[in-house]
Amino acid sequence: MTLRSGVSIALLLMFSSALFTVGSLAQSVAPFDKIQNQEELNKAITALDAALFDAYNKCDLVKFASFIDENVEFYHDQGGVTLGREALTESVKKNICGTTTRELVPGSLQIYYMKGYGAIEMGVHRFHHPGHPEIGDGEGRFVHLWQYKDGAWRVTRVLSYDHHAPGK
Repeated sequence: MTLRSGVSIALLLMFSSALFTVGSLAQSVAPFDKIQNQEELNKAITALDAALFDAYNKCDLVKFASFIDENVEFYHDQGGVTLGREALTESVKKNICGTTTRELVPGSLQIYYMKGYGAIEMGVHRFHHPGHPEIGDGEGRFVHLWQYKDGAWRVTRVLSYDHHAPGK
């Protein structure tokens, strides 16, 4: 084996390991076909929401991307449309990392079963801007469409709308 092929094999192993890690990050939740009732669905989607936004808040873009479908459609009332996981992850990197954190408003989460697909998640979230008090907090409504496919839960559609100052 030459040094060049050894380096190529090492890179291939690292890439394969990274892909496996990304695909498995979201899998600490029950698979869709094992969920038997609303309570189990609520538990699964609530855990997915928490993990997705933990990654968002910590700017862990690899983990964040693991929850997002490759062909995601993200519709934002103020930012417009973002298409694709790569574009959405880049947008989070550019506009969120280091300036914004998200908090789910307690008691606002609603989760609905979607036969043969996954679940609809709706709620209200609040955005904080640590270290940037001039921006002020914001609040908005969201809808996430979660699909369970190929052994993983991923967000395929997002509606983020009704952004306003809290309490309005």
